Amino acid sequence: MDFFENKEQPERAVLVSLDTGEFDAESSVAEMSELARTAGAEVFGEVIQKKDKPDPATFLGSGKLDELKQLCDDNDIDLLIFDSELSPSQQRNIEKLTDVRVVDRTTLILDIFAARALSGEGKLQVELAQLKYSLPRLGGKGVELSRLGGGIGTRGPGESKLESDKRHIRRRINALEQDLNELEQRRKRYRERRKKDGVTTVALVGYTNAGKSTLMNTLTDAGVLAENKLFATLDPTARALTLPDGRSVMLIDTVGFIRRLPHKLVEAFKSTLAEAADADLILNICDASDDECAEQLAVTLDLLKELECEGKPVISVMNKCDLAQDLFSIPVIGDTVKISALNGTGTDKLLETIVRMLPPTRKRVRLLLPFSMGSDAARLRADSAVHSEEYTPDGLLLDVTADIHELERLKDYIQ
Repeated sequence: MDFFENKEQPERAVLVSLDTGEFDAESSVAEMSELARTAGAEVFGEVIQKKDKPDPATFLGSGKLDELKQLCDDNDIDLLIFDSELSPSQQRNIEKLTDVRVVDRTTLILDIFAARALSGEGKLQVELAQLKYSLPRLGGKGVELSRLGGGIGTRGPGESKLESDKRHIRRRINALEQDLNELEQRRKRYRERRKKDGVTTVALVGYTNAGKSTLMNTLTDAGVLAENKLFATLDPTARALTLPDGRSVMLIDTVGFIRRLPHKLVEAFKSTLAEAADADLILNICDASDDECAEQLAVTLDLLKELECEGKPVISVMNKCDLAQDLFSIPVIGDTVKISALNGTGTDKLLETIVRMLPPTRKRVRLLLPFSMGSDAARLRADSAVHSEEYTPDGLLLDVTADIHELERLKDYIQ
């Protein structure tokens, strides 16, 4: 369900967080504020309560809930957005006590993903995550489903409607899982075919809004949507990129990460994120101008571990370095390159680093090919980097950087 789009007036929202010391509540709320604006809400204010642990029934303490209800009544608040995952009973109890609609962090992110997914696969992935999250929340809907109550002799038509809805959702979940499994197998075959054909892949990963799509556009003219919004693009994009040594690699953009990304979304997008796990090299794009850059890097590292990407060569690409104050205090993963994807600063150094980090697949040699091997010369011109060529009495002399397997075939003609 889309909670925010197609509204004549944006919903006035209050952000609510519980500071238990488990994470930086203020930073998390600031990020949630961006999420809410991305979803189309108007953020009126923030409420943070310090508490050792959430109340099992109402998440917040009773006093803070009374304050929250008064705030909502006085300021015509339409929506409460909680910076944690609420249980179904907590959500119902808060709505009952405040008389304001409540969504949690997971619902908010799912809503943004639903609005951003464009491809058929992306839409299936988001729908699956939404249904799995909503299924346990159907129970106890009370007024909406006209349940008559609990116990023997109290199950009326509302209960039947609830069970019917649950069965429908379970059937839809099974169908979506089958469809996504087929797509995953197809994507797996594509990856296997790329490996068989010797295609080198470089995956762009990193925090959402760090500049992955902008870098993809700068390097390949991909024309990918690049906006100053969280999760501006969800669907993976693959484009050919020619490196300075002449070889062509496949540059693949992936979905952005975020702290405490709902596990159901990680599961739903596993096949998409697997592009990073199968890549020959990972570019970890970081927003060096963000005060939370170090924490964002940690989030990326944790997700890469979850995707079993440990051991892959990684380049930490410090984007927006023209806006950054101090890059020396940021802990990085792998080699580091400073760039500005927007104006192209540092991209030459990045390409050189990619060449150095990738396993050698090409070599520069001088070849003397007999004139009768014109088809081989044409293939080298098409698939390799020809630095110079000269017609001599003995044949065509080529200075070329070519694939090592191609050179093995032509080893008798190397000078």
